[in-house]
Amino acid sequence: MTTTTEHGLAPGHSPKLSQGLPETPSRRRFSWNFTVRVLLLLIAAALTLGPVLWTLSTSLRSPSESFKLPPSFIPWNPDFTSYGEVFQQLNIFLLVLNSALVTGLIAVGQMVSAAMAGYAFAHLKFRGRGALFSIVLATMMVPVQVTIVPVFMLIRGMGLSDTLLALILPAIPTAFGTFLMRQYFMGLPVELAEAAAIDGASPWRTFRSIYAPLAMPGMAIVGILAFNFHWNEFFRPLILTISEQNFTLPLGLVSLQGNLGTGSISVVLAGVVLSMIPALVVFMFGQRALQDGLTAGTGK
Repeated sequence: MTTTTEHGLAPGHSPKLSQGLPETPSRRRFSWNFTVRVLLLLIAAALTLGPVLWTLSTSLRSPSESFKLPPSFIPWNPDFTSYGEVFQQLNIFLLVLNSALVTGLIAVGQMVSAAMAGYAFAHLKFRGRGALFSIVLATMMVPVQVTIVPVFMLIRGMGLSDTLLALILPAIPTAFGTFLMRQYFMGLPVELAEAAAIDGASPWRTFRSIYAPLAMPGMAIVGILAFNFHWNEFFRPLILTISEQNFTLPLGLVSLQGNLGTGSISVVLAGVVLSMIPALVVFMFGQRALQDGLTAGTGK
C-alpha cells in the first residue's frame, strides 16, 4: 500500500512539482529567443508591406494630397477618382488580355517543357547527359540583357517582330524549371519506371501515365513562379513590341506618367494597384499547390 506525506504526495515527490516548474535559465533563454524572432519577423513584414501599403494609400488620395507632409498611411478621406482616370487614359481591358495571354501561355509552356526535360535528365540515360545539364544550368548565369539582341534578331528573322509570339516563344525554355523538375523526379521512386518497363510501357508512356501525375505539385511551382515573373515583366516587352495594341500591362502603365513624368502620382499608383490584383488572385488559388510542392519530399 502506497504511503503519503503530510502534503498528500507520495514519498519522493516535491510539493514544487504540483505548483508548476520553476523558471530556469534555459526557459528564460527560450523566451528571449522567441521574442527576438518575433520582433525580427515583424520588422521584415513592415519593410516588405510598407511600400505596398503606401502605394494603396496614395492611390486613394487626390493628386494635391499625394505628397502631403508628414506622410500618412491611412487615407482618412479616400478618393477613388484616380481609378476612373486609369480606365479613361488606358485601354485597360486590352492590356490585361495581352498580359493574361502572354503569361498564361508562358506558364503552361514552361510547366510542360520543364517537366519533360527534367524527366529526361533524371531517368533517361544517354551520352553527354551530365555535360548537357551543366550547359543548361550555366544559362542561368547569363542575364537577359546579354541575350536580348540575339533573340531580337532571331525573332525578326522569323517574321514575328512586334507580335505576342515574340514574347511567348523565347520564354518557354526555362533552365530553373528544368533544374527544379529534375530534382523533383529524382525524388520519385525509380521502381515505378522499372515496373512500367516490365509491363512493356515506353519511356513516353511511363512519363505521361505515371511520373507526370505525381509531379503535378512541382509543375505547379514552375507555373506559379513563371506567371508571377512574366506578369510583371517590363524589359522584354519594351524591346520586342512597338505597337500599343501589343503592349502588356506593365508597359502600358508607363504612359500614365505623362510627358516628362508630369502625370498624377495617384493615377500611376492606382494603375499599379490594379495590375497587382491578378497576381494576387493566382497566388491565392495556387497557394496550396505551391505549399504542397515546396514541402513534397521533406518527410517520408
